[in-house]
Amino acid sequence: MDLTARSFRIKICGLSTPSSVEAALDAGADMIGLVFHPRSPRFVTIEQARALSSLAAGRAGIVALVVDIEPARAVELVAALAPHKPMLQLHGSETPEQVRAIRQATRRPVMKALGIATAADLAAIAPYRDAADLILLDAKPPPDAAYPGGHGRPFDWRLLAGLDPAFPFMLSGGLDPANVAEAIGIARPAGVDVSSGVESAPGVKDPARIAAFVAAARKAADALDDRAQDHHVSQKALRA
Repeated sequence: MDLTARSFRIKICGLSTPSSVEAALDAGADMIGLVFHPRSPRFVTIEQARALSSLAAGRAGIVALVVDIEPARAVELVAALAPHKPMLQLHGSETPEQVRAIRQATRRPVMKALGIATAADLAAIAPYRDAADLILLDAKPPPDAAYPGGHGRPFDWRLLAGLDPAFPFMLSGGLDPANVAEAIGIARPAGVDVSSGVESAPGVKDPARIAAFVAAARKAADALDDRAQDHHVSQKALRA
């Protein structure tokens, strides 16, 4: 699975039980996220992660979410999850140099999460584009947050309108079944990532909400592709 391709990817993050993984897979998710940050209500142990990864192997990409991990520890984590080979999602304050070091040490694809609150935050994207395989644009956490991430709060997706249309990024932060179509239409991401937006309580995934989210996201992404194709055909006709 080429995780940097333009084909649309849907990731369900913070899965911690076999039933939640099965719900994500049955709904058609492309990627599942396992959280290794102890302060998160979605934290999983290595043993849990191995079992959950076995369920998803061959059916979806596996993403290990870590925060400010050292390259040597990242190597240990990847080895501990063998034979599964996760993508690493760096959700802390990692610099571009640290992202490159982790990518080189683990020889695994790396997704770097960047918090967005204002237009000024977009300047942080450029230094990471060559360092990471994929960029995840998330809402900035509240100042007093105990752990990183958007904490179920969206940011103004219109801020992303000026990004290069050819730049593939994933979108997160406050997404849910009711607003994901609007977010995709405005931000035009290469994929979406959801956690709390498909939960009935912190860390407790709701299968019905997962299914509704994936269906809404897929429909919106297909519509976006159709509009882009129609525009391409129209432009080609004008040049004829």
